[in-house]
Amino acid sequence: MNVLVIGSGGREHALGWKLKQSPRCGKLFFTPGNGGTSFLGTNVALFNDKVDTKTVDAIDYFCRQNQVELIVIGPEDPLAAGLADRLAKPGRTVFGPVAAAARLEADKAYCKQLLRNASIPTAEARIFTNHSAALAYVQSRETPVVVKAAGLAKGKGVVVCDDAAQAQDAVNLIMRDHAFGEAGDTIVVEERLVGQEVSLLALVDGRNIFVLEPAQDHKQIGEGDVGPNTGGMGSYSPTPLIDDALMAVIESQILVPTVDALRREGVEYRGVLYAGLMLTAGGPKVLEFNCRFGDPETQTLMLRLKGDLLEIMLAVAGPGPSSAGQGSPANWPKLDEVDLSWDPRCSVCVVMASGGYPGDYKKGIPITGIEAANALEGVRVFHAGTTTTRDGTLVTAGGRVLNVCAVGADLKEAQARANAACAKIHFEGAQYRRDIGFRVMK
Repeated sequence: MNVLVIGSGGREHALGWKLKQSPRCGKLFFTPGNGGTSFLGTNVALFNDKVDTKTVDAIDYFCRQNQVELIVIGPEDPLAAGLADRLAKPGRTVFGPVAAAARLEADKAYCKQLLRNASIPTAEARIFTNHSAALAYVQSRETPVVVKAAGLAKGKGVVVCDDAAQAQDAVNLIMRDHAFGEAGDTIVVEERLVGQEVSLLALVDGRNIFVLEPAQDHKQIGEGDVGPNTGGMGSYSPTPLIDDALMAVIESQILVPTVDALRREGVEYRGVLYAGLMLTAGGPKVLEFNCRFGDPETQTLMLRLKGDLLEIMLAVAGPGPSSAGQGSPANWPKLDEVDLSWDPRCSVCVVMASGGYPGDYKKGIPITGIEAANALEGVRVFHAGTTTTRDGTLVTAGGRVLNVCAVGADLKEAQARANAACAKIHFEGAQYRRDIGFRVMK
């Protein structure tokens, strides 16, 4: 089965790396891919973050010409724009939810209202489309709030505020200054919850839910969780913060009711349902939902997943509009039958970022040392913001450049191995956190 992975980040590199291990994986393509995915398969210039008719037609034509039977959509923007809907054709399976389901991530105001209606635990919140009304509200608040752009903002549209002055600045930044573009036309102002934040990803095939191993990521740029939010500076898995009893609560009070609430609205969810949760004194509460594999949580999970990812994705996505060319639907993989076992060891992902990130940064800086890092025990380096020049030189091409991952007998060993691997890699201005996992290691 030939496979096309859409996206250019470390998540897509990690998914491609795992898909390549499947005995059913034939040719593997990436669009647009990055400097690392070219070593796994073939990068093709079909997609550049924008979904329009021309893009859809180009991808569709490529898939027909190259007998691609499985399309994996990594990023949230194309899912929200309906790429999964538009690429679904007879004889082709698309992994990723349709636009109506992806709205759970693309519209935080919609998500908040759905959670309220289904009595799913979440932070109290108000939704605003008027800048003056939002300012007046945050000025009146006596307790800290979180201000969120309702639309997609590459994981950066959330400002955690300590007081009313910071909240006013956040409202101005998002609604007046349009720091996140149209994503900030509507904002959500919610109470600031206290506790540990965790990531829980689940596979959903429309009716059945299979929860993956829990993870925890670190969004702030600086060690000790200080500084502005980023797309994610590292993660680890599993986390001891979620035990079996708490997992049962999350499944029964959050995941199942969410899938049921979508079904009541006529939406069948197929894909990854990613819950960002705050573990408060009053129990777990939803911070946000994402409609795809998390980044960088995916990198840690793929290192530990023992099963066949291609089979798993087929089981989640289903046979598609027609089973022609794909075998009998009766023989199609089922989610409760595929191997979803895990390596018992811990895994850590450390993000190496460009100097200046999450603000302005330079591109085109040469990178060295990846081979030396990959040679270390338990280490795997996934590329994110990289590309190659015409002469074959690997250079930086984004804010988050590399995902340096490692497995170890425990979290401490995995962290030490990942940090040692980062020390082998060099590019001008590189920055990374050496404390991934510190919240539980303390």
